Amino acid sequence: MCKSRRRDDSYSSTEWSEAFTLSASTSKPRTTLTAHSSIIPAGGSVTLSCSVEGSAGWKFDWFRRDSQFSGAQKIGAGTSEHTISISEGGIYYCRGGRGDPVFSTEDSAPVTIQKQVLAAVKLQHSWSQIFTGETITLRCEIQGGEGKVWKYEWTAPNTNSPPTSSEYRISRVSVSHSGDYRCRGSSDYLLTGWSDAFRLTVSFPSKPTVTLQPSWTQIYSGETVTVRCEIQGGEGAQWTYEWRAAKLNTPPTSNEHRIIRATESDSGGYSCRGRRDYFFTEWSDIITLTVSYKPKAKLRADNTAVPVGGSVTLTCSVNPSSSSGWKYYWYRDEKSSEALTTQDAVFHSNGQISVSQEGLYRCRGGRGNPVYYTEDSQSVRIGKT
Repeated sequence: MCKSRRRDDSYSSTEWSEAFTLSASTSKPRTTLTAHSSIIPAGGSVTLSCSVEGSAGWKFDWFRRDSQFSGAQKIGAGTSEHTISISEGGIYYCRGGRGDPVFSTEDSAPVTIQKQVLAAVKLQHSWSQIFTGETITLRCEIQGGEGKVWKYEWTAPNTNSPPTSSEYRISRVSVSHSGDYRCRGSSDYLLTGWSDAFRLTVSFPSKPTVTLQPSWTQIYSGETVTVRCEIQGGEGAQWTYEWRAAKLNTPPTSNEHRIIRATESDSGGYSCRGRRDYFFTEWSDIITLTVSYKPKAKLRADNTAVPVGGSVTLTCSVNPSSSSGWKYYWYRDEKSSEALTTQDAVFHSNGQISVSQEGLYRCRGGRGNPVYYTEDSQSVRIGKT
């Protein structure tokens, strides 16, 4: 209790005040730390609250440890706000203080907060297709998890004992390995949810096919032809190719073998297969390439004399008749190297022309790019009646 009096009047004073009861505790108060969630969502935060029950006027210091055995870092000092937002996992505690000099409470009990990060399953190879018999590796990648020691979990088809490491290696993959793969990880105060599913599709490639480009069944010496290996269902895959061929001392490793100015020695069987790492397709069926001597065009006239006011039909052909892809070029007079045009004759689509001028006519066939020409035909003289 207390009372007061005036300095210039020793006989006057106030009444005694009401009694004020002061309670003193023999132990320091302890702060209480609460978290509205123990897991920080990916890209989010968690709010922590610190309080001292039954008293007021406190300011709070905030602390964080990276592990059970690391030193504490002060992350907030003397804040009058009793809440903070955090975005990192760890062990947190708080302490209250008030007065001058500052009187501090006991530290709060620690609260463990875990931060959630994202996991993703990635195929180590850049292949767009996976084939039976190949060896592949799936990897669990965790964003923001660099430098941490992680424990991994996998869900996968066709296995009772998935790995616990970041890599899932499958040797000699089969169609039964097709399906969805997911992973997740945990490390100290970081954890992930299950990743999105990675869909693995394992295919069985068909037998390769050897084709010719151009697709002529008869090839002649001097022509250019491309032998191509095609794997149906393997488009987009990165194959190395193996060839068996009649005349290939150093076979190509690409899917094409280009023969420039073919000779008879290029005749023979061609087959191929595809290889990727340690996986091989079957060998293709053999396609037989036959290279013949340069052919000579044949010219035939339905009449050797042009009737008055009429015309004569000339026909050009290349033997054997099974050869295809020919266009025909026509010439008049022995020394002329300029082919006839529509001003000189009427052109038909079946290797025929109609002419109304007399002269010495000949023809030849041509095909391909660059154009391969036959030998000139024998000349036929056309006169007028």
